[in-house]
Formats: sequence, C-alpha cells, structure tokens
Amino acid sequence: MVSRVIPVDPFDLVIFGGTGDLAQRKILPALFRRFCAGQWADGVQIIGAARTKHDGATFRQVVAESLKTHASVQCKDAAALAAFLHCVDYVALDDGSDEGWSTLAAKLQPDRVRAFYFSVGPRLFGSLAERIQSHDLATEQTRIVVEKPFGHDLDSAKVLNATLAAHFREKQIYRIDHYLGKETVQNLMAVRFGNMLFEPLWNSQYVDHIQITVAESVGIDGREEYYERAGAMRDMMQNHLMQLLCLIAMEPPAKFDPDAVRDEKLKVIRALDPVEPHHIVRGQFEGGGPSYRQIVGNPRSTTESYVALRAHVSNWRWAGTPFYLRTGKRLVARSSVINVMFKDAPHSIFGEQAGRHANVLSIRLQPNEGITLKVTIKEPGQGGMRLVDVPLDMSFAEALGPENQEPPDAYERLVMDVIRGNQTLFMRGDEVEAAWAWTDPIIAGWQSRGDVPKPYESGSTGPGDAELLMKRDGRRWQGINP
Repeated sequence: MVSRVIPVDPFDLVIFGGTGDLAQRKILPALFRRFCAGQWADGVQIIGAARTKHDGATFRQVVAESLKTHASVQCKDAAALAAFLHCVDYVALDDGSDEGWSTLAAKLQPDRVRAFYFSVGPRLFGSLAERIQSHDLATEQTRIVVEKPFGHDLDSAKVLNATLAAHFREKQIYRIDHYLGKETVQNLMAVRFGNMLFEPLWNSQYVDHIQITVAESVGIDGREEYYERAGAMRDMMQNHLMQLLCLIAMEPPAKFDPDAVRDEKLKVIRALDPVEPHHIVRGQFEGGGPSYRQIVGNPRSTTESYVALRAHVSNWRWAGTPFYLRTGKRLVARSSVINVMFKDAPHSIFGEQAGRHANVLSIRLQPNEGITLKVTIKEPGQGGMRLVDVPLDMSFAEALGPENQEPPDAYERLVMDVIRGNQTLFMRGDEVEAAWAWTDPIIAGWQSRGDVPKPYESGSTGPGDAELLMKRDGRRWQGINP
C-alpha cells in the first residue's frame, strides 16, 4: 500500500533558531523527507534565521551535515540532497534589533503562504512577533508556529496567548505538540469514529478503565536546567498525556474540522475532576548511574521525573470510569501505549476453572506503532474448555507494506499542515489555558504539603506507590514493553 502524496503550492518558511538543535534534528530533516516524497516542486524557500553570522553557503553546509546524520535511511540520495539545499537560504538577524530584518523581507515572495517557525525559547516569542509586524512581513497568508512549553502555569499561558494575539489572529497561530503528529495518535480518531465495532462500546458501560503510559528509558541529559523548573507534570502530563486523554475521551465532532475537533477536546478538559492527593504518585530516579539530584546538581531537589495519577471525566459517557496516566524518565523501556481495558463478561458460562478474561485494546504509539486487540479463545487440544487470551495484532509496518517500515516523523505531518492551513492537530489558546487550569491546583497542592517524590530505581517501572495506586482499586498496570 503506497501512501498518497498531496503536493502543496510554493511557500516561504522562515525558521527562527535555524542553527539550533530542534531545527537541525527535527524540522529540517522532516522538510527534507517531504521534499524527497515529492510534496512540493520548485519555488519553495526555507530560510534559516539566527544570530550566528553565517552566510547562505555556510548554513547550507551545516544543514547538509545535519541531514546526513538525522535524515531517514530511505532519503540519503546525493542528488536529492543537492536539490533540497537549493531551496535553503539564511539570514543573520537579532530579535532585539532591526539588523537583518530588511534582508529577510527582500527574500520573501508576495502572494504565497508565509510561515514563521519560532524554534526558540518562549521568552523570544513576543519580540519576534513584534518585529514581524513592524517590518511589514505579515500578510493574510502568514502563519506562526510556536513550540511548547506554552507557559509555565495558567497565568504565564494567558500572558503568552495575549502576546501572540496582539500581533496575530488565532487562526494564524499554530501551537505544535509533536505527539499529535504521530500516525497512531491520529489513528485514535480513525479507530473510534471510522469503525462501528468500537464506538458503541466506548463508554462506562463496557470500559472498566483506561491506562495511558508514556515511558522513556532516557534521562534528562542536556535538559537539566529546564527540567528542574518543569518536572514531569509540566513537561509531559499537562500537554502530551492530556492530548491523548482528550482524543480517547472526546465525543464525536460533527465533522472532521479543526475547530469542531478542538471544541470536543476542550469539553473533555473542562469535564476533568480535580485530582485527589491520594490519587497522585510522584517519583524521582536514582541508582543505575547518576541520580536525578546528582545530574541537576541539587541534593535537595523535589522535582519529579515520574508522575502517575487517576483522573475522572465527569460526563455521561465516562461517569465512574477512571483514567490512569503515568509518565517517567529512566524507566525500563521506551514505550507509549494506550490500553482500553474492557469489562469482564457479565456471566461466564465456562465455570470458575476458566479464569477471568477481558478484552484489551492496546494502541501502541511508539515504538512499533500499531494496534492490538486481545480476545479470549479456546486453548487448542483435548481436556475440556480451557480459555486463553490471544492478540489480534496489526503492526503498521507489516499491515501497510514495506514502504511503511519507517513511519513518517510527526514533524513531517505537522509542518505540512501549517502550510495547508489545517489546525486540527494544533492546540488552541483556550485549550492550553484549560489544561493549565486543571494542572495548577495539582502542583500547588503538593507544594503546599511539602511532598517529596518517591525514589525509584533507574530501569524499573517506577516507584512502588504507583503499583499501590492501582492495587487499591483492584487493578494493575499493564507491562512497559519495548
């Protein structure tokens, strides 16, 4: 099965922070792969912009070296690289002065989509937005792309939204969460709303509970200063896991339209109950190498590298159905998975010897993206009716053919959606603020109580208290498997 590539018209994309890690490791490789796939023809301009005093030739050399390291295996053709670099240019400029902005203005083409990617820290968003406007670079077809974190709390998120809104309309602002660009995440909506099989069962009558796990085997190396300020709750739970929860719990939108989808996600966030203190577990890794506190250089750090919690969505569909969310660093494996745990059959005709069996729908986001449905069958052989659980497994790489062995990177989809003007997979301002409104009391609560994260061994599944969180409810976490 070959995926269909829909070409886009020529566009100008300016990447502020073009020499930085995100641009070199993610954004530019994603653009290169879309170029190799035939997403656009001649005329596109990709302009790096940063304080570094490069010229165009030097920047193209930097990009070429980066692509040799970070581009996909299928996209390392020398001729394709040369053709892509022909689209790449560079402007040295500073957000704090007028230097370089007139040069940038002269390079941009009129009457085409003009996107500005803010691959910089949030403190620069306001000054960049102001410079774009003051130098008359904004047009009706202008879009800006901003990376998380979208604030540090509700107050800072409101300030950030107000700063962006002072210069651009909401329809021009693309708040990018790369998790929403993953193929399997997008498939959540296809599985739910494209199959009659699941939607009638997608409620508290048939679902016992839902587990959302985003486990990382890596630590915080290179991000110590940021992570010590943020912690797992701000870095992962408030955005990535919140978005997964919304896609799992949302009502069917009237149509697959950006605002219709985001309206339903917003309803989920606003329906979330406050989280009780005994339904939260925080952890901090130690052992198996330098501990968290050693890495950040703070022997008294109370920042969590792990958090698990039990959430409830108070609406008719999900009344009484708990959602268990967990994420952490230095865990046993890298794994992101959503497990929909269906209830037991109301009555077993096979007797107690058959044991307890329940259906589980597992949606694997990474690695080995795919979907597994665990069903109960008779174990082959003589000796009575012995039941076993077996998976109906669909790995995307196997089901969709060899050309899909390497799924598209999330940034490929998201950057192209910016060019198309499709905001479905991007967070809206009110959605960001609603997420912080739910998150802030949780953080304030453990700060007021003086809670200290529970230690857990690197390479484990997290602190033991997370297992107790489930055990108290008569449940258990599904395994963290690579």
